[in-house]
Amino acid sequence: MSSLARLLHRKFFTSSPATIPSTATTFKTTVDGLFHERDLKKLVEKFKSCSDNYRFRCKHRIYETTVRRLAGAKKFSWVEEILEHQKKYADISKEGFAVRLISLYGQSGMSEHACRMFDQLPELKCTRTVKSFNALLSACADSRNFDKVDQIFRELPSRLSITPDLFSYNIMVRALCDRGSLDSALSFLDEMEKNGVSPNLITFNTLLNAFYGDNRFSDGEEIWARMEKSNCIPDVQSFNAKMRGLVLLGKTSEAVKLFDELKTRGVKPDIFSFNALIKGFCNEGNLEEAKKIYSELEKNDCTPNRPTYETLVPCLCEKEDFGLAFKLCKESLNRCRVDAGLLQVVVDGLVKESKVEDAKKLVELGRSKSYSRSSLKMPV
Repeated sequence: MSSLARLLHRKFFTSSPATIPSTATTFKTTVDGLFHERDLKKLVEKFKSCSDNYRFRCKHRIYETTVRRLAGAKKFSWVEEILEHQKKYADISKEGFAVRLISLYGQSGMSEHACRMFDQLPELKCTRTVKSFNALLSACADSRNFDKVDQIFRELPSRLSITPDLFSYNIMVRALCDRGSLDSALSFLDEMEKNGVSPNLITFNTLLNAFYGDNRFSDGEEIWARMEKSNCIPDVQSFNAKMRGLVLLGKTSEAVKLFDELKTRGVKPDIFSFNALIKGFCNEGNLEEAKKIYSELEKNDCTPNRPTYETLVPCLCEKEDFGLAFKLCKESLNRCRVDAGLLQVVVDGLVKESKVEDAKKLVELGRSKSYSRSSLKMPV
């Protein structure tokens, strides 16, 4: 090997191990810095700068988090700025990358921008298939632009020679349910089958949630029967939807029976299963049974969530069990963000029962979790 060859070999193939981790560490530090950047204008500039790095453009989470923060702050022009900036990269010719950008517009409620990007894909040398078509449908559904969803589904496939698939129909069913057009959503089952597309568990669960949740229990039962006839095996989401429907009818005892049936079918209940029962017993004013259900959560590897606390704590306050309400509120503050008004009710109840120290502790803990002084305070 010549001296020049040896030099090149050492330079490119025997880099010191310390060099690579250093680069990786720098990249990680940069990405972490974006997650913690409080100045949104600086966040936009840093994000655009980081986008020059291919590895950064592969980071889905940082894109989603940044767009969510900007949209949450109503900075839609900045959402547009960072997403339009991505068109300068060769990645835009790959449909997967374009789909991500269209979806991010949808998550921001910017359906018109999603449509414009979809229309621009051919000039950006990106071939449009059913994948980007579905992303556009979903973006408009997420933006609650339901008229546009229907228009896209009816007009684009024939114009672009795209055949809607199962995902397309599921997006349409979800959009119609979200719109409240339940009968139209149900009719899509017939349209799917007519076009040779078999509905799946997602299709049926979407319909079950909508019909049981709208107090149309008998229609929900017909959908359930049709699901089983289609050889779709109900999962925990299916059972949860039905339990919520029974609770809505005031049939908590039947919901309990269904809960037991869920176990016999080998389906493991989740927190939403338990929440349905807690809701039912609280609606009936049966606090003791609601508390028993709550006590079963840990044994079943279920962690209480916001609906758990926001259902059970008001019932405890109504029964003036402020001691347990205090305990659950403290617990909730380490897990989720419950409504400040609920915490205030507990604080007021504790003061009324002369448990002033506990009330102070709850206020202090709430403020340490970023609840404002105006939303959570000690009674005068």
